[in-house]
Amino acid sequence: MSIQIKTDAMRHIEHTADLCIVGGGLSGMIAAISAAREGAKVILMQDRPVFGGNASSEIRMWVRGAKGMHNRETGIISELEEENIYRNPTLTYSLWDSVLYGAVKYEKNIESILNCSCVDADTDPITGDVVAVKGWQMTTYTWHTVKAKYFADCSGDSILAPIVGAEYRVGREGHDEYGEPIGPEVADRKTMGMSCMIQARETDHPVKFTPPSWAYVFPEDTDFGGQGVYKKFANTKSTLTETEKLAAGESISTVDIKQTTACARTHEMATDKTNFWWIELGGDRDSIHDSEEVRDDLLKVAFGVWDHIKNYGDHHAENWELEWVGFLPGKRESRRYIGDHVLTQHDVEAEGKFEDLIAYGGWPMDDHNPAGLRSHLTDAPPSLLYPAPSPYGIPYRSLYSRNVGNLFFAGRNISATHAANSSTRVMATCALLGQAMGTAAGMCVNYGLTPRQIFTEGKVPELQAKLMDAGCYLPWHTREIPALSREATLNLTEAQKAVLFNGIERPDKNKTVNYVELNVGDEITYDFGKPTELHELRLMFDPDFSRMSISKNVKMRTFAQRSSIGLDFDGVHIAKTLVKSFEVYMDGEKVYATDDNYHSLVRLPLNGTANKLTVKFTETRGEDKVHVFSCDVK
Repeated sequence: MSIQIKTDAMRHIEHTADLCIVGGGLSGMIAAISAAREGAKVILMQDRPVFGGNASSEIRMWVRGAKGMHNRETGIISELEEENIYRNPTLTYSLWDSVLYGAVKYEKNIESILNCSCVDADTDPITGDVVAVKGWQMTTYTWHTVKAKYFADCSGDSILAPIVGAEYRVGREGHDEYGEPIGPEVADRKTMGMSCMIQARETDHPVKFTPPSWAYVFPEDTDFGGQGVYKKFANTKSTLTETEKLAAGESISTVDIKQTTACARTHEMATDKTNFWWIELGGDRDSIHDSEEVRDDLLKVAFGVWDHIKNYGDHHAENWELEWVGFLPGKRESRRYIGDHVLTQHDVEAEGKFEDLIAYGGWPMDDHNPAGLRSHLTDAPPSLLYPAPSPYGIPYRSLYSRNVGNLFFAGRNISATHAANSSTRVMATCALLGQAMGTAAGMCVNYGLTPRQIFTEGKVPELQAKLMDAGCYLPWHTREIPALSREATLNLTEAQKAVLFNGIERPDKNKTVNYVELNVGDEITYDFGKPTELHELRLMFDPDFSRMSISKNVKMRTFAQRSSIGLDFDGVHIAKTLVKSFEVYMDGEKVYATDDNYHSLVRLPLNGTANKLTVKFTETRGEDKVHVFSCDVK
């Protein structure tokens, strides 16, 4: 019997915007913030009750990005993390959700529609451009239609691609397609899998665990061997299904893998140990349409893993209790759009020195076996890490559709091969892609250009300048110092002025610090020699790229998120290198003061006229000296 659903019986709300973004993970929400700050009216449609995607409380994957102490991602992602450290030093996930929620909800020019799944879209029959998207909001039983000039798909799964006819790709390219050594000999539709993670807490007393009857059983410690290869995979009530046995046909590529590193499935319990990323399945199935089936399988594994830790062998876990289990799988790969440039393994290995470089990566090409946990059937490791330079550039041309004229995308679904995507997919890199895409979308709104015309009309240098001014680092580029700052007289030595104006806002690989070091109480004074109209003061303080003052826990230094918590958990702290208190004077009159700054990038509107501008640095967060990467005015 068929049932006809009468959709017109439900409430229907129509919205209009300059830009509609589908997907509120880190890339989508940061894209929305950056576009809104360019003056665009943005509507963000998110299918979950929280923002952050894989980084949210629902999934809790660690935010990772470029390797190397001084390659840390900055821009809006730093702004969010600094807010989280300030408000949430114990790294409670609900508070992290609230940081992300507030960043979107209270940003001028953004309207967010949460719990709303994009299900349809309209396109122009002549141009093929997207005209509107339609979503179903499950909490209010309401249809939402958003009409906009530009659209961006940051959904990860590229939901708009099949709906609007945008070109996309699923699976792994064969060796002959782009000449990439990574991947299978012949193209297939296999992807990296998805994970449901677990978190535990150490107590001061023994805690028992009784697994559910439907959990898988891993009875021996050797099931988690030193190389991370499972020897057994058993279920107390049934044998493996045919679907589960598909992994038996999986094989490692015959390419030279001498430089690769095989990841292990460690299960040691401690604050600085695993986040159980390896509870992974589904790459040998349909990573979109089989998600519910894979989730069910992952939950059997997750509870089985904890059962093993608690009840089989001696894992020193007597006092540990299971605190949280993820019921929403975190995905690594599904559909990838095709843009004007497809980023490849060769681009990554050549450092990506594109003329339209707008973001960077630096995570290894971390190629997860499609069989995930079941890669043991062929004695294959769960993941192979192929080296990638850190940093390497990513081009703007990989952020918009090749055949749909007004469609952007950012996140793990950018125009890249499977091999390149195995590096670009990590969330700190996706955050940079979101900021670049959102800024470009704002420029399109302001200039009336298509996404492609940002490149063809020579607007990329302006896009790059905007990103650097917003705190983003672009390898092999330096930020332009405003003429007003360069032409004024400063109370600094020529050597100090040269460092302050070198346009580099982080230490480099040669350990050149690139900041001006001052004593607490010192001032920087600009003398313009005549009454001058001043619009903005921009300051970049030192966020402690070493991360040593952030936390004594190593994992928390990489990004302020946690997994399992031992009794040695120290939380996170505001970087000691940041300036806490400073004052701003125009012709001797105090126009701004704060005694509680916790951000590295500070941009203050001035909107006045003065002969002199003075910034006095009165206190740091603990460092003996004041570190100033930039202090300029325009």
